[in-house]
Amino acid sequence: MIVRHEDDDLLLVPQPEHAALSGRIMAAWCADGLPASPTRETVLLATREHDNGWIEVDDRPRLDAGGGRPQHFMTAPDATKQGIWPRGVRRLEPVDPAAAALVAQHALALLDVHPLPGWEEFRIDMTAERDRILGNGAYDDDLGALRADYRFVFLGDLISLVFCCEWSDVFRCEGYTIARRGSTVQVAPDPFAGKAVELRVSARRLPARSYASDDDLRAVFDQAPAVSLQGTVRGASS
Repeated sequence: MIVRHEDDDLLLVPQPEHAALSGRIMAAWCADGLPASPTRETVLLATREHDNGWIEVDDRPRLDAGGGRPQHFMTAPDATKQGIWPRGVRRLEPVDPAAAALVAQHALALLDVHPLPGWEEFRIDMTAERDRILGNGAYDDDLGALRADYRFVFLGDLISLVFCCEWSDVFRCEGYTIARRGSTVQVAPDPFAGKAVELRVSARRLPARSYASDDDLRAVFDQAPAVSLQGTVRGASS
């Protein structure tokens, strides 16, 4: 769950909502050969489904370890975070094994960016899962081809997170600079062929109060009004 603060409220964005937005962002991507790529649909599927392992978790939100406030995806227990990746890979593999391999690669790449102590066994298992899928024919068992496509999954995820989490940092990756200005995310150089892409994600609005228990939080969450968070992503000059 993504947890945003707005005045006296909390805005809770389920991870699958954010992932769906990242897929829509990459569907508008006009650069780097993606529009004509024979694996474009696989890339888009992996991008919009990369967080589907969070479905069960976000349907029943929990309180942070400190108590009182909803758990943010970055502060969830390791067991929760480690569990979402194999679940997501298993969901995707029957539909598109190559997309499942991209999601496994996403888990590994995020560990490269943000190394975590105690995750060594998870890394070994997820590497084996990715390599098993490749060995069964995904990407013709070509890790280089998978990594070339994976960059789009990473970029879509990052741009969506910058918007959904309201991150103020400037990010530089894969040859692009990504920065948020209010409700607009700017990407330089422009990968959208001069077009502004609409950003829209659904959230639940809850009072920013201390919750007594998980059950207290879930009761409020289940009745919370849905709101639409809106913005744009557009290209900017380098």
